[in-house]
Amino acid sequence: MDLPYRKYFEEMPCYVTVQDRGFRVVEANRRFREDFGDPEGRFCYQVYKRRPERCEICPVDQTFQDGQCHRNEEQVRTLDGREVSMMVYTSPIHDDAGAITSVLEISADITEVKRLQRQLKESQERYRLLFEEVPCYISIQDRDLRIMDANRSFKENFGDFLGCKCYEIYKHRDEECVNCAVRQTFKDGQIHHSEEVVTSIKGDPLNTLVFTAPIRGVDGQIQYVMEMSTNITPIRELQSQLESIGLLISSVSHNIKGLLTGLDGGMYLVNTGLQKNNQQRITQGWEMVQRNIERIRGTVMNILYYAKKREPSWEAVAAPALLEEVCGLIEPKAREYGVALRRDIDGGAGEFEADAKAMRALLINLLENSVDACRVDTKKPSHAVTVGLKGLPENIVFEIADDGIGMDRRTREKAFTLFFSSKGSEGTGLGLFIANGIAQAHHGRIGIESELEKGTRFVVTIPRSRKEPDQGGKPEP
Repeated sequence: MDLPYRKYFEEMPCYVTVQDRGFRVVEANRRFREDFGDPEGRFCYQVYKRRPERCEICPVDQTFQDGQCHRNEEQVRTLDGREVSMMVYTSPIHDDAGAITSVLEISADITEVKRLQRQLKESQERYRLLFEEVPCYISIQDRDLRIMDANRSFKENFGDFLGCKCYEIYKHRDEECVNCAVRQTFKDGQIHHSEEVVTSIKGDPLNTLVFTAPIRGVDGQIQYVMEMSTNITPIRELQSQLESIGLLISSVSHNIKGLLTGLDGGMYLVNTGLQKNNQQRITQGWEMVQRNIERIRGTVMNILYYAKKREPSWEAVAAPALLEEVCGLIEPKAREYGVALRRDIDGGAGEFEADAKAMRALLINLLENSVDACRVDTKKPSHAVTVGLKGLPENIVFEIADDGIGMDRRTREKAFTLFFSSKGSEGTGLGLFIANGIAQAHHGRIGIESELEKGTRFVVTIPRSRKEPDQGGKPEP
């Protein structure tokens, strides 16, 4: 080898060897000799790896076979025991006739690169673990609001619908929200927050506190937005309960004050009737007393049911007998107000699993509501409430229809809201709310069909057998 080229060969900042067809090292540069010793015609695999046979995948052998350059990544050990990661490159050396006489192997030390790669991988795994296990819902969204990635909590609660738009998954709607925090972050690059009500894959409404933050690329431009949502449903439920207690005290106090005024009026008529020996006055006053006592009883029973949250006491209940019993309780009140109570009961409807006391309260509340709707309607000469029962294979269906004042859209939408009443000072707003709660506790539902000045129809559907609530379907992508 010419002296200048020998100098270059010796000073190259990597390991350089020349190997023959037997894989013996016939030439090695200074750095190789310093780290692996003088090869003295030894086999490369003995020098590099302290092994008795050649490597299964050998780039030197491949170059001898096809005359092409090859490369491979290897782990070797130096004289002082250091583990060195190397990127190996091989190239053929030809004689004057063009035959391959030996192979030049150049190996670059990439130990530091591999260390950094391992650190990067470990760091990525730690951040992925943090991303997956953080106790909130995290999604990564692009400019089209498509979910590109999501953590475990998000997937468990909303499903694994990567590629779908966030409002399809969160709210099961086909248009984006009016004030979208993700959209605002894409626009100004700032952190935004909002409070949203979303729907889980099981169909449960969840109150969430949402924060958004930009994710920038190497060019500084916003590529994605990270949305983190914390479930604050328990906090809102507690807040709602506290508000409800305040409203309950206020509403009930106001209602009872009116009932006591009615009792005072009835007592006055009774007392003055006794003094004047006026039987008509006594009868009128006593009817007022009875009516207001009945209202106080109903109010107290509703308050007790609302105040005590409990699981249903399940038992087999005969649906026809239950409905007949309820009709018997309501019939005197209906007769008093001139409301005809009609029955359309399927005597063969059979039994269903339920809490008999709770179902009785549900039906009484609905029937009383219908009778009251007829009582306050002065535009019709007569009124009727029709009570129906149907036995289906999977469900028991109760129907209560009246031709009373009816409800407009706003009233229908708020009918089952706590303390909402269409009867003004005469109602507490607890009756329909409690009835709906009882239906839900039995995994059933109450439907309302109503039109103002024409009447209302309640349809109560209760499963025949005790079962878990419907888990809900997956949204369409």
